[in-house]
Amino acid sequence: MILAGDVGGTKVHLALYDFTDGKLKYTRDERFAAKEFGGLEEIVKQFLGAEKVTAACFGVPGPVRAGRLRLTNLPWTLDSQELATNLGIQHVFLINDLEANGYGIAELSADQIYTLSEGDASQTGNRALIAAGTGLGEGFLAWNGRTHVPYPSEGGHVDYAPRNENEIDLLRFLKQKYNGRISFERVVSGMGLTNIYEFLRDVRGVDEPAWLAEKIAAAPDVNAVITEMGLAAKSELCEKTLDMFVSAYGAEAGNLSLKVLSVGGLYVGGGIAPRLLEKLKDGTFMKAFTDKGRLSQLLINMPVRIILESRAALMGAAAYAEARAAELSGVSPRAASVKF
Repeated sequence: MILAGDVGGTKVHLALYDFTDGKLKYTRDERFAAKEFGGLEEIVKQFLGAEKVTAACFGVPGPVRAGRLRLTNLPWTLDSQELATNLGIQHVFLINDLEANGYGIAELSADQIYTLSEGDASQTGNRALIAAGTGLGEGFLAWNGRTHVPYPSEGGHVDYAPRNENEIDLLRFLKQKYNGRISFERVVSGMGLTNIYEFLRDVRGVDEPAWLAEKIAAAPDVNAVITEMGLAAKSELCEKTLDMFVSAYGAEAGNLSLKVLSVGGLYVGGGIAPRLLEKLKDGTFMKAFTDKGRLSQLLINMPVRIILESRAALMGAAAYAEARAAELSGVSPRAASVKF
């Protein structure tokens, strides 16, 4: 049995996997509110109970150095050796959350992916991966001539680049709100959706009717209300928020794809994209994605795919744990599960 974890800024998602005929077999999973626990070790012990696992891998937000990192959005420091010792698991690995997503792509079936743009599917080469959720994750999958190798990135923290007068004023609004530099994560993420809503309401003067203000004030998840009302066309303010958000998302996805030269395609992961799938289909995302001047045709030719499977990062973490543990121990559960 292999333990996989997706550690986010607000939740920790854990799952158990084994293998059947060389493929990942899901056993069970559970989500935990991160702020209710003192650390990852406490959550894992509660999840596992008396169950034993041979290896574990956790996808984590932030750069991992020598098996150790300080989380970006949580006051936790994680160390793979300490976790292995304290949890009694022989092999424990920490990898960047987008790296885990990258390994998960190879485990997905066709029905777990939605193709937003076919592009030129005959092209072979690097792939780009972008994922907006609590934060903005970015990564890439380098083509080595045989396979795609996932690599992490902290590209979501680059400087926000406004493209028009509306976005220039949004930048001014955010610089005042945060008292300093603004990264793309402040615009393309869960907090970004809220930021855009406040900008349109407070700076642009788009009407927030009383019923909507009450609904927002009472909601445990403001973004769920914005998304629901915007997709249902029940609020001009929410519709414009989604327009501005999805356009910025597409623009940064195009920026990443140019830097990675991802002729093998762009993958859009994270929790926000599946919830906004109908909005992503209306052309707003693709228009911004391909609007790259003299290099627009390069972007038009890139396939764009939305990851629909919420456990993609967990699947990638499980696959990574099995492969690395097999390298170290010489025993591969995946290979052993194949029947000849």
